[in-house]
Amino acid sequence: MQSRSTLRIHVNIEVPEAALQTIVSNCKAHTQRDAKGHYRVDTADKVSELVSKYLQSDDFLDFVNDPAHYGG
Repeated sequence: MQSRSTLRIHVNIEVPEAALQTIVSNCKAHTQRDAKGHYRVDTADKVSELVSKYLQSDDFLDFVNDPAHYGG
């Protein structure tokens, strides 16, 4: 995360089904199976991490400062 102060906010967002499938697939590819052959990865946490990284890299603060994004 960046050094500036941040808040964790839980929201509902719409993402393409293909994005979720890709996240699950990539998590499996980067995670070892346990003794029973199951993957131990929390994909919901990974989605949160990826969305946060995306918002930071695309400068979400600059986006919300633009009044044009508030129209109907």
